Amino acid sequence: MKSLFNKLIIYTNITLLTWGTKGSIPGTPGLGMLYFSKIGCTLGLPSVGVLLLAKTGYINSLLIGNRKFSMIDNLKSNKALAPVETPKTNFKINPLWLTGFIDGEGCLFIQVAKNSKTKTGWVVQLRFLITLHYKDLALLESIKNYFKVGSISKQGSYTFQFRTNSVKDLTVIINHLDKYPIISQKFADYELFKEAYNLIKKKEHLTDDGLRKILAIKASINRGFSSELKSAFPDVIPMVRSVVENQKIYKDWMCGFTSAEGCFLVNLAKSKSHSQGLQVKLVFRLTQHSRDEKLIRSLIDFFQCGFVFQNREAYSFEVTKLSDINEKIIPFFQQNPIQGVKRDDFEDFCRVAEIIKDKKHLTAEGLDQIRKIKAGMNTGR
Repeated sequence: MKSLFNKLIIYTNITLLTWGTKGSIPGTPGLGMLYFSKIGCTLGLPSVGVLLLAKTGYINSLLIGNRKFSMIDNLKSNKALAPVETPKTNFKINPLWLTGFIDGEGCLFIQVAKNSKTKTGWVVQLRFLITLHYKDLALLESIKNYFKVGSISKQGSYTFQFRTNSVKDLTVIINHLDKYPIISQKFADYELFKEAYNLIKKKEHLTDDGLRKILAIKASINRGFSSELKSAFPDVIPMVRSVVENQKIYKDWMCGFTSAEGCFLVNLAKSKSHSQGLQVKLVFRLTQHSRDEKLIRSLIDFFQCGFVFQNREAYSFEVTKLSDINEKIIPFFQQNPIQGVKRDDFEDFCRVAEIIKDKKHLTAEGLDQIRKIKAGMNTGR
């Protein structure tokens, strides 16, 4: 976090919930000095606050007593503070975990843009990207520290992005993915991306023939050509993509993939047969594009439970049977921990499972406790 947060300011006698910008802080260009105003109530907590300011112009959090309040919003937005958990940092990344996470969140991107200064009239740049919500900023820092290359920057109001775009930095990423391969259909994108990388290493992208080879590759990965490229190169034939088969799933890969794509849900449904009028259902879900249908279906064998269903162009693996969740899903992720903010969702998921196991969900008090836990999970966190 040192590269993003560089300024500590101690405030005393804080009894406030609103904030804004005013003036500037000496030695920190682009940062606004915060001012606070009372709104007629106090937090009932010790009156010392610690504020972390980001070089990006965003604020991480306000710590008052032992409670942390999210403040990563644009300094001009004047939003109320919302309690969040302190990010979990400094875990040791397992390389297979990282590959699983890349399978879920990584992006291999080829940019081709007009440039009158080049011989071909176009410039080519390769990028490896991972974009996450600000709540997983600590996770991005850990990934950057693992690779020891790249940079992290703010993207939009609520996301940060880790990226590498130099040939030297991309070599580190490619060496990792060669040693610990992607197993989803994204591997086909990786193979094509690596071909483009090798062309750039040989400087072939600076020739018309090399540029067209890269264009044929670009036409086959991600979303293919932009309308501008379609107009400029209507005769380019996309490269043939390989089909990934016989994927072997490793436990560490699954933890990384779930950290990226997994969803732990607590559903409440009206039910006349339940004493409190509500049925509590726990759901574990993993969803992917239809091109990875086989991978999603293989999760049934991996976990020895669950089922698969299709929703438009996506396939989802889902576990809803309570005995499977208690005996297979929860023990697996307790032994093979999820990382990032999703770990907090899993821990809350386990709390609800314990309430159900103790039959407390059948009481008004237990159901109220579940409601409160559910409200703070996933998008409510």
